[in-house]
Amino acid sequence: MTACDLRIGQVGIATLKLRRLDVDDIQAEISAKVQAAPQLLTRAAVIVDLNEFSQTPTAAQVRQLLAGLADAGVLPVGLTYGSAAIDALARELDLPLFSRFRANYEPAKSTAMTETTPPAAAAPDVASPATPASSPEPAPAAVPADGIHLHEGHVRSGQQIYARGQDLTVVGNVGTGAEVIADGNIHIYGSLRGRALAGASGNQQARVFCREFHAELVAVAGNYRVLDDAPANLRGKALAIRLDGERLLFEPL
Repeated sequence: MTACDLRIGQVGIATLKLRRLDVDDIQAEISAKVQAAPQLLTRAAVIVDLNEFSQTPTAAQVRQLLAGLADAGVLPVGLTYGSAAIDALARELDLPLFSRFRANYEPAKSTAMTETTPPAAAAPDVASPATPASSPEPAPAAVPADGIHLHEGHVRSGQQIYARGQDLTVVGNVGTGAEVIADGNIHIYGSLRGRALAGASGNQQARVFCREFHAELVAVAGNYRVLDDAPANLRGKALAIRLDGERLLFEPL
């Protein structure tokens, strides 16, 4: 009998995509996010994406960044692959590289949570980052949902269900600490207290439907919000959650 069994599979690791290398500002922003959702983000595994920079940061700069992230309360575990320079940097720092296909599953950046809003209420513009010196791997095409994965019963704390290439229907509750993921839509015929990630492979048309909203985190195509940022009047309601540009819209059912 072998001493161990190594398997490769889906894991819930967030990607931190940097727009500028200001360690103090990054540390302050991540610290604020951890304080807003401590049960979700304290000691969360984070992959650092440096591919938006025209010049790859030095090993000394990245060591300072990793120390700042650790002080903010998260655990940086590797870099996102993007170029030969990033590969060399990861080797120098003795860090693993993570393929970019994961970026569609992880939360890319926080978006504003709002009830149904008129088109005029758009998200603020963000300055475009510098063009990378070398082109990163292209993002994969969104995977269309084909069929429905039906889960009958509750999804309990610590459980993860992933409907690859399908919609997911849960006939029961999704408990705190549980995670449901689908490349298509997610339908929850009960309370949502854990995490729900629809459009995990990049499908921006995916939606999350739940009978009772208390989600720790909800995401569509990587755009996410946590419960602590939700207006109090949305909690406990039956909702449909969809993406409008880079904003999540929460519509009562």
